[in-house]
Amino acid sequence: MSALGGVDNAPKNAAAIGARAFALFTKNQRQWSAKALSPESIRQFKANVDSFGFHPDHILPHDSYLINLGHPEPEKNRRSLEAFLDELERCSQLSLTMINFHPGSHLRMTSEEECLELIAANMERAMAAYPDITLVMENTAGQGSNVGYRFEHIAYVLDLLGDRASAKAGVCLDTCHAFAAGYDIRTPRAFLKVMDEFDRTIGLQYLKACHLNDSKRGLGSRVDRHAPLGKGAIGLDAFRFIMEEPLFNSMPLILETPDRKRWPEEIELLYSFLTISSSRT
Repeated sequence: MSALGGVDNAPKNAAAIGARAFALFTKNQRQWSAKALSPESIRQFKANVDSFGFHPDHILPHDSYLINLGHPEPEKNRRSLEAFLDELERCSQLSLTMINFHPGSHLRMTSEEECLELIAANMERAMAAYPDITLVMENTAGQGSNVGYRFEHIAYVLDLLGDRASAKAGVCLDTCHAFAAGYDIRTPRAFLKVMDEFDRTIGLQYLKACHLNDSKRGLGSRVDRHAPLGKGAIGLDAFRFIMEEPLFNSMPLILETPDRKRWPEEIELLYSFLTISSSRT
């Protein structure tokens, strides 16, 4: 949701299109620095969250696109960590419980394994500084030199974190990214197979959120191009499965589809799957 004019506008904008969960950037996602949140903006955000009936656990802030916790150059890695900690400070001020982030990129300067180890080390530092916020890694499409496109990448980071991971780390499953990375989720049977693999590799206890996006490109394309629901290569069955599957209950399901004008229609469509499912039982 847009936070134009202040983060306190995001809950109002979400409620206006029929959303019961939402994501936002707490500052400009394409700039390193931003003004601190004002006490009034913080107060009004919390008041709007409450008055429009949102739960903090259903709000999924996303960090800046500039941040790369796996950056191989020490100075740029340090800058990314500092920016990430600033994101966590903003989440803390807004009483939010999670932050969603892309793991990082090795920029073809180091190996995937070395990049994942840097990410884990920075996550550990962030967890120590902000123990009340869950760090939610998003699976990627594998475009360019991004890591996190295989479930094994995410599992490796969680293993490096050890006991801290169980309480302080999570995963956001992005449907377009998973499909582009080669995970076929086009049918309920195929989706269940992917979730079985997720459970064996990562563990379902780490699944904290889901991004709902169709894909403009085909299975295994490793190209991150979102499409409106049912208008891409994935099709509607995957999203019907998510809405009907109890595994996804009580977690934020966030649309990241490209056409804002379609969001109210897409939200209504998703909730209609629940109505249809209920009428069958």
